[in-house]
Amino acid sequence: MSFWRVLLALLFPPLSVIGKGCGSIFIVFLLTLFGWVPGVIAALVILNNPDR
Repeated sequence: MSFWRVLLALLFPPLSVIGKGCGSIFIVFLLTLFGWVPGVIAALVILNNPDR
């Protein structure tokens, strides 16, 4: 997880997971619509997952 991805996850979560697949972007976008904090948490969890 690079510094720039973490910074992007804090500023605009859906853009930070753009390389992780369409489903990840959609989930993070929906969570960001419900609130900034759930979107950031989801983006950081997806970015921290080594399997993807």
